Amino acid sequence: MKRVFNRAIFTPSTERLRHWFSATPGKELLQQEQAVFEHMLGECFGYYLLQIGGVGQQVEPLRMSRIKSQFVLVTSEGDVVGSTQGSLVGDPLHLPVASDSVDAVLLDHTLDFTKDPHQLLREVERVLIPEGHLIIAGFNPWSLWGLWQFFRLRSKQVPWCGQFISPWRLHDWLSLLGFQVKDERALMFRPPLQHEGIMQRLDFLEQLGKRFWSPLSGAYVILAVKRVSRLTPIKPAWKLRTKAMRGGVVEPTANSVRHDSNGD
Repeated sequence: MKRVFNRAIFTPSTERLRHWFSATPGKELLQQEQAVFEHMLGECFGYYLLQIGGVGQQVEPLRMSRIKSQFVLVTSEGDVVGSTQGSLVGDPLHLPVASDSVDAVLLDHTLDFTKDPHQLLREVERVLIPEGHLIIAGFNPWSLWGLWQFFRLRSKQVPWCGQFISPWRLHDWLSLLGFQVKDERALMFRPPLQHEGIMQRLDFLEQLGKRFWSPLSGAYVILAVKRVSRLTPIKPAWKLRTKAMRGGVVEPTANSVRHDSNGD
């Protein structure tokens, strides 16, 4: 029987996502994420970079990436925004992309708003090349933001309509798929208040949070690498052949050497 994840979620439209991330507190979170993305994308190399879904727009640091061929996958043509070199329309749970063909994938809160995050991660693992990079941004349920979501369980408002996946659970999922976490950043320690002035006055919580309670951040960004186990043939245990020496003495092999405590 197929496992049902947490609870039914309401998938928000691109316009609603774009609106939330353009106002407080979404724009403050997005600003922090953009800085982390820029740093992590600097470690990604190759030919193709794929952003799947996201916050209703192309992530700005993508344009500064060393990977020049960049694509954004959306679920409908009406969701195409930004100035990317290319856009793909398709189902994120069944990516229209060949296996082992993409060098880096970005999931900007995509897992938060998909009905089957396991399947999405499996698809990402399929299309990534060996040693390819995966960047994931998500909301942390074990935080003030998670507490806000708890009191809005049936809400259809962004982002509370999504499913918050803890970084610890995500670590387990990535490990099962053969990924190794390379870097992780904790973001947004202020409560998700819509008042810009109060959010500015609470800015001191960002430094305190990173220092004293980083596991309780409102959001996180993870950089993982797809590791592929390769079967290594077992080398034969080399054994020297016996070789006749002068005088008819046979040269000993490493296995035939014996140590006698009596000196015989």
